[in-house]
Amino acid sequence: MPNRDAEAGNAAWGGFGSGMRRNAFQIVAVCALVFIMDQATKWLILNLVMVPPRIIGITSFFNLRLGFNSGISFGLFSDFFESNPLVLAVIKLVIAGGLLIWAFRTSMRLERLGLSMIAGGALGNMLDRYRQGAVTDFLDFYWNGWHYPTFNIADVFITIGAGMLMLASLRGTGKPGAT
Repeated sequence: MPNRDAEAGNAAWGGFGSGMRRNAFQIVAVCALVFIMDQATKWLILNLVMVPPRIIGITSFFNLRLGFNSGISFGLFSDFFESNPLVLAVIKLVIAGGLLIWAFRTSMRLERLGLSMIAGGALGNMLDRYRQGAVTDFLDFYWNGWHYPTFNIADVFITIGAGMLMLASLRGTGKPGAT
């Protein structure tokens, strides 16, 4: 005998079964968590920690240092994007949307989580560009006077997500992970 309650629940989700609902929840939850963590840390830095702006030494190789990146990775094309900040914000929004669509379509859990982290980080940086024309950066690692470009929590999760995508590709697309 068919389970009409289960069928009604699937119809309410547009035909999504319980596995698809769980995947959708994972994608939205991870993306939102990354976005919220990124925006919360940036708010803390801008409104509490860096008032007034200064360099705060944490260890012999790590500082908190406020910076604003109007370009793309490592400040590339900053001259163009300083005068056109919404162009890059729209590009990032489209990319994040594409990543989320990919995440909804994949059957590999590692790939789905990685894509969700990248999308959440991209959305966090996109909101900075929209609101202030540049991305807020504050994590500064250095060694013997050489400083790696300053970055933020969104960048950390984008990097972790990219690593997860690489691991998923090494596992092979023929072997989907647990959903």
